Amino acid sequence: MAANPVREPLGRPWFAYRFRGAYHGVLMAQLLRRLFLALLAVSLAAGPRSARADDSPATIPITDIKPGMKGVAYTIFQGDQVEKVDLEVIGVLHNAVGPQLDVILVRLLGDKVQQTGVVAGMSGSPVYFEGKLAGALALKLGQFTREAIGGVTPIADMYEIEKAPASSGTQSAVKLPPRVDVPQELAARTSAGAGQFLVPIETPLVTSGLYPETLAVFGKDFAAWGMSAMAGGNSPASPEDAKLQPGDMVGIDLVEGDLSISSGCTVTTVVADRILACGHPLFGFGSVQMPLSRAHVVMTLSSAQASTKIMSTGGTIGTLTQDRQTAVMGQLGPGPAMIPLEVTLDTPAEQKKYHFKVVENPQLTPTLVATAAFNGLVGSPAYGEGTTLQMEGEIAVKGHTPVKLEDLFAPTDQNTPVAFYVATTVMSDFSRIYSNPYELPQIDHVDIHVKSLAEKRWATIDNAWVDHSEVRPGESLSVKVLLRPYRGAPFVQEIPMTIPAQATRGSLQLVVSGADFLNRNVQSLAATSQGQLPGLEELIQLTNRERHNDRVYATLLQSTPTMLVEDKELPNVPISAINVLDQRQNSGNARLLLQSTAGEWSVEMHQVIAGQRMLTITVK
Repeated sequence: MAANPVREPLGRPWFAYRFRGAYHGVLMAQLLRRLFLALLAVSLAAGPRSARADDSPATIPITDIKPGMKGVAYTIFQGDQVEKVDLEVIGVLHNAVGPQLDVILVRLLGDKVQQTGVVAGMSGSPVYFEGKLAGALALKLGQFTREAIGGVTPIADMYEIEKAPASSGTQSAVKLPPRVDVPQELAARTSAGAGQFLVPIETPLVTSGLYPETLAVFGKDFAAWGMSAMAGGNSPASPEDAKLQPGDMVGIDLVEGDLSISSGCTVTTVVADRILACGHPLFGFGSVQMPLSRAHVVMTLSSAQASTKIMSTGGTIGTLTQDRQTAVMGQLGPGPAMIPLEVTLDTPAEQKKYHFKVVENPQLTPTLVATAAFNGLVGSPAYGEGTTLQMEGEIAVKGHTPVKLEDLFAPTDQNTPVAFYVATTVMSDFSRIYSNPYELPQIDHVDIHVKSLAEKRWATIDNAWVDHSEVRPGESLSVKVLLRPYRGAPFVQEIPMTIPAQATRGSLQLVVSGADFLNRNVQSLAATSQGQLPGLEELIQLTNRERHNDRVYATLLQSTPTMLVEDKELPNVPISAINVLDQRQNSGNARLLLQSTAGEWSVEMHQVIAGQRMLTITVK
């Protein structure tokens, strides 16, 4: 059977058709090669995605940065999509934030930034010129400028953070100047006018579960940290969270659990398992140990005053290890240990429990503990301002006696929530222990158990007297105290006392008061704990001996010196002992008070006692 003849197309020579397979193969190879080169060129120009996370990106020195140069920054406006923002160089400010610490002044271009300006949360956005990393967007020009003007921290200065020493257990603050002057010749080019300054871009403080009452009370503390608090949220943890690229966002977690508080920055560069971000200090604490999490941008909120990114945070992806002048640095991997905090509120109707974990940091932890405790109390539906709160609890310190948290708190005629007094008492005790000058304590946990009592329980000392004012050593007498309760008729409470046998002869002062007056004025803890104790255990013992609000006290004072040696009180110190102390070269653990406490008596009242009265007793 004859083969089918091959039909040649009109106008085409036979050999073209015969060799069309080889011809098309060569053509396809050329097209693929051109496409590969084009994709490679795009990849090299893309900036943050040009190099693998394990590679150090190519950088451009600040000496090569000239006015008029065009570049790009990478940041997120919504979701996890990193977007390119065009920019141009206005000039370089030498020694702007310190000796040999320069700033590149840039103008951001494009429709989005014309609407938003420089956004809170953009700190750390990587900036590229000629495909090379120049630094991180870190500063902004004022609040009401007509253009989006920013300051870039050079990448060489950010890399200096790698030379910083690792954490030694203590933190020392390094503060970025609050503002950088813009030279007059550049102010005109930025349409800023005279008196304009570059300031650090705000860091969003993302909160979830924070009540408005809590923000009203502690918002000023957040503002003092250079952060703008706003509502945010939590995102489910994902295995992809740790796969960071320049331009992505990370959260620095301060509180986790039933309340979450995190700050957010943009990642500048990722090399192996190390990241650099922010381009300016977060708090300026130096070596730190704070959890890192993946942050997601819900949206960018435009504002004529201060635009910001609304964020949510996901699972823990590492540890922030350095918080320095020109950047923050973190290590991807496991997060650091945090302090467990449990708050329980008991009411006649129900019991509510709240669980938190708080970052370990001497400067932040006391305020964060107070914030979480306050938020747990006011967040309970059973909480009300007309109730009295009875607190019991402890701060468990590894290797030491627990710090007792015991007191009674009643609402007053002021507008301060009674839960605030609970929170600040916990904060005071925690701060005293955590910031002690002896050792860095290891806090195992903090437990706060608060019982809500149905009525206002407080009384004021209206008057006090004794039946006779002349007494002898060893003689017993009764101090009568007229108390006026919040509601109800005044009543008299007696405090039995016995004049000590060793009391000095002459006129002695009898102080009738509540605990607050004595803690502040009679052998206060502050007078005996400023580095004059052998160690942390003695400081804890002194803290546990503080007087309680629910007792009325009668304290007998005599005008003989008292020596405070470590955590011991030595009344009636003879002059010879004082002279020996003065002659010793090392007497730093001793302190001399002009008065001695001859005796102290008290009666439990089951209500908060306020006020004081002074009486005079003559000992014959």
